[in-house]
Amino acid sequence: MRMPLMNETYPAEFILLGFADRPWLELPLFIVLLVTYPLAMMGNITIILVSRLDPRLHSPMYFFLTNLSFLDMCYTTSIVPQMLFNLGTSRKTISYMGCAVQLYVFSIMGSTECVLLALMAFDRYVAICRPLHYSLIMNQRLCILLVSIVWLGGLTYAFLEATLTLQLPLCGIKHLDHLLCEIPVLIKAACGEKEANELILSVVCIFMLALPLCLVLASYASIGCAILKMKSSDGRKKAFGTCSSHLIVVFLFYGPAISMYLQPPSSITRDQPKFMALFYGVVTPTLNPFIYTLRNKDVKGALGRLGRRVISSK
Repeated sequence: MRMPLMNETYPAEFILLGFADRPWLELPLFIVLLVTYPLAMMGNITIILVSRLDPRLHSPMYFFLTNLSFLDMCYTTSIVPQMLFNLGTSRKTISYMGCAVQLYVFSIMGSTECVLLALMAFDRYVAICRPLHYSLIMNQRLCILLVSIVWLGGLTYAFLEATLTLQLPLCGIKHLDHLLCEIPVLIKAACGEKEANELILSVVCIFMLALPLCLVLASYASIGCAILKMKSSDGRKKAFGTCSSHLIVVFLFYGPAISMYLQPPSSITRDQPKFMALFYGVVTPTLNPFIYTLRNKDVKGALGRLGRRVISSK
């Protein structure tokens, strides 16, 4: 039996068309990515460092936030360098192996983030609705266990879905009308019977996207009721500030992801994958650190203390 990579139905490389039909978009997009990518990396590295170095942030909320920042760094790194290379040169190609690696990494990070955001909502639910039991419920051992399950779930989904997608025959097709290798676009480009892949993708995404979103909404419905019952205006303000930051991140991520993955790949419009991928793969990882720092007094205070420590040590 011949290996898939050696089969004539699988090209040695793909040509990523991107915005080839709109060449005037390539230079502005290149500049935007060149600015946002370092911002995303610096912002998320800052969140990780501050959360680890400041003892006041050694809590479950910031443990989960550290995981989110690490995810976002890997998420955007899996696609932006390739985009910059393709936009900055005349070559618009990616090797078959490079495409497969990108597919796996992008899928792992995206699916893990879906579930992690639901876990962060549960953490806020316990903190606000069960404050007296928070430290007992969200102990260190449980937090590590929950995060491990989240990562395992993301890995399982990615290896299942990406492996099934890569097994689809391409019949010599080497042009992908996208900026990167992504599961719905590869399914759409494939030839032959692919209805089973579309069905599996839809069913799995219900568990990885729709179900976590429902958990997030249910958590915040309970949190909203609890906030309205608070007698302290300062308590209400702090709870609202923390939760609103997370809700903004949730809608920035889930909105584009749902519009992309909870419909059959065959019905996806030509430009939809490109703009959606830019949104949840570039815009969201760049904005997340700023949303959490600008709207969170604890993080801003920790940044100030860390800055003073750095200055005083010189």
